[in-house]
Formats: sequence, structure tokens, C-alpha cells
Amino acid sequence: MSELFNIGFLTVSIIDLIDVAIVTVLFYWIYNELKHTIAIQILFGLVILLGLSFITEAFNLKSMNWILTILSEIWLLAFIILFQPELRKLLLMVTRLQVFQIFIKTKISETLDEVIEATISFSEKHIGALMVFPRNQNVQMAIETGITLNANVSKELLTSIFVLKSPLHDGAVIINNQTIIAARCILPLANTEKYKGKNLGTRHRAALGLSEQIDVVVLIVSEETGWISIADRGELTLNIPKEELNEVLRNRLYEQN
Repeated sequence: MSELFNIGFLTVSIIDLIDVAIVTVLFYWIYNELKHTIAIQILFGLVILLGLSFITEAFNLKSMNWILTILSEIWLLAFIILFQPELRKLLLMVTRLQVFQIFIKTKISETLDEVIEATISFSEKHIGALMVFPRNQNVQMAIETGITLNANVSKELLTSIFVLKSPLHDGAVIINNQTIIAARCILPLANTEKYKGKNLGTRHRAALGLSEQIDVVVLIVSEETGWISIADRGELTLNIPKEELNEVLRNRLYEQN
């Protein structure tokens, strides 16, 4: 690739500019996601060490460059060990990008099969349930009100959560992709106590309240009637027939993908 210009002893080409642009965007994205955590301080330290290492290599300061290279490797290892939760969060966010959806769609489909099977079982047995599916917005505030699980979705696990005598049966579960992020989460209640002439119980008001505030789909099973309902964008779809649940839920979840 032909050079564009020189900066002192440095030769800059189009590939170099593309490389710098990609790294800049990458570091900005990482910074934006970690800026409210202590991990950002360690990341800044690593960036400084890498910058100093580049300068010492450019000036052929071999001893200093060797020391900085060793420190950078140690710093990077410490960053990975100390901030596993933050890095795991970043990796989860990467897998949610549109380009990766084609690779995980099959697993999501299997997850929804488990959810739908559990939901129909709850409806038949009049087991109350509340399940939240985030679309594109962070539901961290709701997650923090509950018990963190980070477990694979299965009919058996959902049943063990919502069965009446379970200590987790009150509140909602947050399901993201193939994972139950948290259970017994408390959702904000909608102000309205009636919807289209129907009295709303606590579960329906909670589902409606959350869907009014952020972009989520909330699946509800009524303990009293066994009705299956969905809250989405501040609207309730009540008493969905079991044979239509699969199509209705998938359409709601995929319509923005």
C-alpha cells in the first residue's frame, strides 16, 4: 500500500489510518460501557503503558521497551482476572449485535420453545408467572431488585421458580437470549387499575408498568384465571389462546430485530 505522508520517521498509509480508526472506535465503545466502573481506571493504565511501549520502540530504547512490554502483559492479565464480570458483560453485548443474531437464532428458538411449553403448563395449572424479555434497552435496574441466576432457560427451572412454595415465585424473571438473568425482580406498577374494562391484578399492572417505561415484552400468566397475556409498549394483549401463543410471542420479540 502506497504511503500517504510522513510524520518524522513514521510512514502513514491508508491501511494505517483504517487500523487507527478501528482501534479508536473499539476503545471508545469499551470506554462507554465501562466508564461507570472501576475497571476503566485499569484500562486507562493499560492504554498509557501501550502508548509508552510504542514510543520506546520508535526511539529504539530496547531496555525500556522490554520493561514496558512485560508490565503491559502483567497489567492485561490482572485486568482480565479482576474484572471478569465487566468483561463478561461486554462479550454478552457483542453477541447481541445484529451480525451475531444469525448464529444464535436457533438457540433462541429452542429457548422460546421451553418458555412456551412452561407457560402453557402454568396456564393449565393456574400457576402465576411473570417473564420479561428485553429488546434493545438495559433492564439493569429491574435485575438489581431480584436474585441473580445467570442460568440456562428450561421448563423445569421456570417451574421450580414459579411454583407456589418457591421462595422465588413472587416477582418476575428476566430472560435475555438463552439465559435467565435474575428472578424475583420487582417491576414498577402501572397507575391504572383497569384496562379495557378489566380489573388488573398486581402481575398485570407490573407488566404494563415496565412496558410503559422501557422497550420490553412481558409475558404474564394469571393465577386466578389461567389467562396468558402479553404487555408491550404500554398495551396489554389479554387471554391469548394457547395455540396462538407461539406465533404471537415470536412476532413481538422479532419485530425489531
